[in-house]
Amino acid sequence: MVWERRRWLNSDMRLKATPECRGLYFDLINIAYDNSPIGTLPTDLDVLAKLVFVEPSHFRALCALEYGPLHKWEPCLCDGGEIRLMHATVLRSLVEAISRREDNRAKMDAANISKRLQRLRSTVAGLHIEMSKNDAAIRWIDEWLLDKGCAYRSTSWVEKAMAAWSAHMMDLTGRRLQRGQ
Repeated sequence: MVWERRRWLNSDMRLKATPECRGLYFDLINIAYDNSPIGTLPTDLDVLAKLVFVEPSHFRALCALEYGPLHKWEPCLCDGGEIRLMHATVLRSLVEAISRREDNRAKMDAANISKRLQRLRSTVAGLHIEMSKNDAAIRWIDEWLLDKGCAYRSTSWVEKAMAAWSAHMMDLTGRRLQRGQ
């Protein structure tokens, strides 16, 4: 959960709400992160009162305040036609967090692929220095090993992949020659 501390410290909710409403508001934000869809709350005030351990009648009275626990929570239509409560700031922070997580995952995946290709290039260099300089060959060999489900890239597996690359290149060369005749 990303908490925008400065935004919170200067918000009307923090400056104008009662301490009890501020605490319940914060609890509801945390609860929304564990609800489905993520970042939403049920619309039933009795259910919300139970979630924050407050008597339903007292919770309703607090919600009637201008800066109550549901300040700026609005109804939204979710998949399946269900109406739930959402808060624009919570939704924005969730979207940003998901984007950052996806960006981070993509960076990690790219770094892992780069390391895997680098290790493969080193292994191939020990067997055939010229082939190790061929980016297309290294990528093709990597794909071949992935297709074969090779989890541990032993020298014997890399040799098999190199032989498959050579056969692939011979096949391509043969096709080109046939088209040229």
